[in-house]
Amino acid sequence: MVDMSSFPITKRWPAKHPDRLQLYSTATPNGVKVSIMLEEIGVAYEAHYIDLGANETWTPEFLSLNPNGKIPAIIDPDGPGGKPLPLFESGAILIYLAEKSGKLLPADAVLRYQTIQWVFFQMGHIGPMFGQLGFFHKFAGREFEDKRPLKRYVDETKRLLGVIEARLDGRDWIMGGDYTIADIAMLGWVRNLIGFYGARELVGFDDLNHVPSWLERGLKRAAVERGLNIPKRP
Repeated sequence: MVDMSSFPITKRWPAKHPDRLQLYSTATPNGVKVSIMLEEIGVAYEAHYIDLGANETWTPEFLSLNPNGKIPAIIDPDGPGGKPLPLFESGAILIYLAEKSGKLLPADAVLRYQTIQWVFFQMGHIGPMFGQLGFFHKFAGREFEDKRPLKRYVDETKRLLGVIEARLDGRDWIMGGDYTIADIAMLGWVRNLIGFYGARELVGFDDLNHVPSWLERGLKRAAVERGLNIPKRP
């Protein structure tokens, strides 16, 4: 039996199966990256729902795992050397799980680093910019009289969609014929942009030739369908 008692987060969210990877998350575009990945690679895990509305990421227990107070985060009881590994930041978790499982990250060194660069592209650009568009289009920012911030993020989102569009020209997936963690990193964000944020027309999504079909292919994957709804709200 794995001893998880040294991790304060397990006091608030007890592990029923401490021998399984523990996921602390919510089904947001960042959160579902990890749940989709876990479903894709078939690793046994236990999902704990973190209530963002109740500010549970700012509790001492959650901050003990991620001092930045963001989901997702994991504890792998079978980390390097057989010791438990706590890990936060969705991009880092994707890379870790890909390397641990030997799946969804090319073994070839050149292709591996090229895949990772697209994960970083999502982390550094798509997530922050799409999120700002959501704030100014759907949430509190929509009440601002000054529409220049909204225009800024609409324009930047269109530019970023153009980058993905160009990359997918002649490719089924970001890395070509193989689905990878680069696709997993982006699928939830593009889905959220035109769905939850309601920005489909605003960003001219249907004017694109390749991104819509890539998104459709991704959303049809059984592991993606499952992962988009994990963890479930209690």
